[in-house]
Amino acid sequence: MDGRTCRVEPIDSTRHGGALYAAYATDREGRLWTYLPWGPIPGPRNYARADRCRPGQRRPRGIHLASGKPFGQASYLNIDPTAGSIEVGGIVYAPAFQRGIAATEAMYLMMRRAFDELGYRRYAWQSNSPNARSRAAATRPGFTFEGIWRQATVHLTIIGRGVDSLP
Repeated sequence: MDGRTCRVEPIDSTRHGGALYAAYATDREGRLWTYLPWGPIPGPRNYARADRCRPGQRRPRGIHLASGKPFGQASYLNIDPTAGSIEVGGIVYAPAFQRGIAATEAMYLMMRRAFDELGYRRYAWQSNSPNARSRAAATRPGFTFEGIWRQATVHLTIIGRGVDSLP
């Protein structure tokens, strides 16, 4: 998916792993992985294991600047063709690109593909309830708050107990 400021394509760990690892390494405080059930990825060679998915689960997409420099990733997940529903998640952007034009355009491109090309009728974004930055990011492309799913998931890497989700 080509936009004006970025490109979104399936992750190829051989081509993208080293550059994504380097981009994520700029997160000196380690905040990129706080609310994700995976990561941080310990090195470029380990990226191949992180981009695998089962059918109907994570479908990782690398997000690149128009120049070709990778700066993040997002995934289609919780795919339910029968219900016409698909979700975006597993969103990780290098710190320098968070809240930027390319980051917002990447979400627009993925949303446009889900509706216009793949024919889904519902496009969802979930975040863990304490993740204020994700909630704010969801408002930029037009998502609306629908409620809280109490104790929706358990992410042992986050806090070791159930986590409320905001659908």
